[in-house]
Amino acid sequence: MSAASHPLDSATAALALLKDWRDCDWLRPLDHALVAFLHDQAPGTTPATLLCAALVSHQAGRGHVCLDLDALLSDPDRSLSLPPEDGRGAEAMTEQPLPRPAQCLSGLDRSTLVATLNADSDVVGAPIEASPDADEQPPLILDGHRLYLRRYWQSERRIAVTLERRMAQVTQWRDELEPKAVRRWLDTLFGPQDPTETWQRLACAVAAGSGFAVVTGGPGTGKTTTVVRLLALLQGLRRDAEQRPLRIRMAAPTGKAAARLNASVAGTVHGLNLPDEQLRANIPTEVTTIHRLLGVRPGSRRFRHDADNLLPLDVLVVDEASMIDVELMASTLAALPPRARLILLGDHDQLASVEAGAVLGELCQRAAQGHYMPTTCDWLESVSGESIPEQLRDTAGSALDQHVVMLRHSHRFAADSGIGRLANAVNSGDIATAKTLLATGGYTDLHHQHLRGPDDNALEELAEAGYRPYLEAVAARPDATATAAEYDEWAHRVLTEHGRFQLLTALRRGPWGVEGLNRRIAARLAASGLIESGAHWYPGRPVMVTRNDYELGLNNGDIGIALPLPDTDEPHRTTLRVAFPAADGGKAALRWVLPARLNNIETVFAMTVHKAQGSEFDHAALLLPDRPSPILTRELIYTAITRARNRFTLLDPGHSVLAAGLAARVNRSAGLHDQLIGMKPPGNL
Repeated sequence: MSAASHPLDSATAALALLKDWRDCDWLRPLDHALVAFLHDQAPGTTPATLLCAALVSHQAGRGHVCLDLDALLSDPDRSLSLPPEDGRGAEAMTEQPLPRPAQCLSGLDRSTLVATLNADSDVVGAPIEASPDADEQPPLILDGHRLYLRRYWQSERRIAVTLERRMAQVTQWRDELEPKAVRRWLDTLFGPQDPTETWQRLACAVAAGSGFAVVTGGPGTGKTTTVVRLLALLQGLRRDAEQRPLRIRMAAPTGKAAARLNASVAGTVHGLNLPDEQLRANIPTEVTTIHRLLGVRPGSRRFRHDADNLLPLDVLVVDEASMIDVELMASTLAALPPRARLILLGDHDQLASVEAGAVLGELCQRAAQGHYMPTTCDWLESVSGESIPEQLRDTAGSALDQHVVMLRHSHRFAADSGIGRLANAVNSGDIATAKTLLATGGYTDLHHQHLRGPDDNALEELAEAGYRPYLEAVAARPDATATAAEYDEWAHRVLTEHGRFQLLTALRRGPWGVEGLNRRIAARLAASGLIESGAHWYPGRPVMVTRNDYELGLNNGDIGIALPLPDTDEPHRTTLRVAFPAADGGKAALRWVLPARLNNIETVFAMTVHKAQGSEFDHAALLLPDRPSPILTRELIYTAITRARNRFTLLDPGHSVLAAGLAARVNRSAGLHDQLIGMKPPGNL
């Protein structure tokens, strides 16, 4: 935001300015529409307040829960990214200087559209929620140096209040456990103490002794193995107490993440060392999406399960928690019975949710440093036999610190793994090491390809080689006499082959974005005879659902492949259907959908890294843009690398784009961490 002055002498001038920003794609139409609505409802609103309303909505669209006013004053360009760093609208706006930050804040705390809180305000804001008519409540909340849209402030506060209450009950949870029984079950489930599983044992102990726990860690650190053993521990302790088995549910933010967790959990449960099969049967393997668990009400932001209709469960495990936004987390906590355990799993270094908020990231800000209090360390050692290292102890640790465990040993990537080393270097922002790893060429699982420009054929060659196996599987379809089961088996084979390779990119638009790349790759595959040329729908077209479709049972992020099936009336003719894997990852209940019924889809020869969260591929390739972008961050590059199981390829146009991306971090404005970190553990902890 330029330091130049801009006249904001009337609401009309402010609205005209914001319209220009919308027309230049600096603001979303939604941001401008909100301001126009507020002006209609309160015509006397000051221009500065209207501008701030636009900015807080703009920030919500960028994933921020609030507008950080301190950041706005100290570094407006970085905090707002206006003008956008990709240069959108620059030519049209060269004659239009931006207002000074101080102008934006003038009189904000005196506006009728803003409720100003002070340090003594009630936790859920009596002045804000006292009105029975929600339309009469101020749409903006000024809480210290943070300005919120009211619904985001309420969601964040509800999360903080709920977690504070759960953390305050930790002593009661621990008193209900017999330390020797916990230790006996951990020894049964883990076997002899193994240094590579120290933090897995500690995570089980932390979660067993609390109504709330967070288990975070990078790929291959054993999050799924840990939670399955934890569930076996809880059911074992429950049986020791001669009580009914716990009602356990597992959920994930997307259908892809749920399917992957389902497959992983099923295999882990099967391999558990348990004294009998009945205990194994009490550990669930079915995973659902959070939306399905809560019960979506079509056309409404509310869920069937809420504070007035609690979920019927005793334990809730939520995987891929980094993808959960602030509103969904608030809704999940509201529907959770007070005495039900909540266990969050995820990699806090990955990209945050697409919607506003980075809840897992805020909860895990201090995870690497531990900050475990002496009483926590003593209790954990008594029940697990494991000792917390001295450097992770802290007599001044917060209540939140005592509920967070970071798994620190990767079982997926060996010591000589290029992917593992590159992920660590990227995660720590070590640009020199990352460049060295990519330049040496000494790792079979790591490849670096310099591109001469967006038309470099190396990109097309890589895509064709990656997608050829699944398209050849499409061509090898059963004949017209095959049974429905044989066609299902074929579809599963095609979907499996398709999941082995994926081209990822940071952008949506332009030659380096998914829109341009999908057209280019489709043209290359058609020229090679692998798909039909010029057709909108064709055998082998991979599509991703971009919006939840509850009627079809499809979720945002689900991927299907268009395949030809024999026509019901004329078996020698074929009709295209799109095959989607079952929501639970099983081979049963494969879903076949007519293309005409799919309204919100896009081709996914290329997909954004955001859309790839919750997925893994044998070979993942990341195409960097040709110039730095605010979207390209350390978290995005790390997330792309860790989508690869066996091979990662970086397609790099140069121009120091990689270095710029590693130097940029996602720093979402929010207040949840500050609220929780101020809470001290119970006095006797």
